[in-house]
Amino acid sequence: MISVKRFIFNGFQENTFLLYDETKECVIIDAGCYSDSEKQVIKNFILENSLKPTKAINTHFHIDHLLGIDFLKSEYNISIEGNKNEIDNINSSLDYASNYGFELKTTPNIDNYLCDNDTVKFGNSELKVLFVPGHSPGHLAFYSPEQKFVIVGDVLFKGSIGRTDLPGGDLDILMKSIDEKLLVLDYDTEVMPGHGSYTTIGLEKNNNPFITGRV
Repeated sequence: MISVKRFIFNGFQENTFLLYDETKECVIIDAGCYSDSEKQVIKNFILENSLKPTKAINTHFHIDHLLGIDFLKSEYNISIEGNKNEIDNINSSLDYASNYGFELKTTPNIDNYLCDNDTVKFGNSELKVLFVPGHSPGHLAFYSPEQKFVIVGDVLFKGSIGRTDLPGGDLDILMKSIDEKLLVLDYDTEVMPGHGSYTTIGLEKNNNPFITGRV
């Protein structure tokens, strides 16, 4: 069974997720730890729970979601995984990091590309990869059909949706992704976004102003 630990990191209050199971293998999704103290928090959790990191995977590579990736790569020698359409976001992050108050010396390299319907495996567990572009060109979500939760990055929020005014954003594509990949999930599927609190597919179908009246 997958256990999910959420950390809230950096000035954007970004949700970083660490998933592990009974084997103690774990994956980190959207590592946003930036300060030394934030990095120590995730190191302590891994140490205290005797976890073995196996990979760092990303829903997308906007700067608030990638700040801790190189640290994890250096600390645990793990693979970095995401969609190839995010390479432009990765390459541009050095140029605009200072605009948001971050000092970024290097950018991560994707070791393994993930595509729609791929499977991310760790320990005895697995997540289904959903391709959900629109907020960014290579945005992914990670879905557990067995435990009915989906980690959606910045595609869908409680009462809102992801912004589309950043490079590569497209509102029509975003809504298509939400309609065809997320709203088809069971009503009680827990939605774990990249910022803010959890919600469910049912709550968003019934209450999200960007969705109600459309489905």
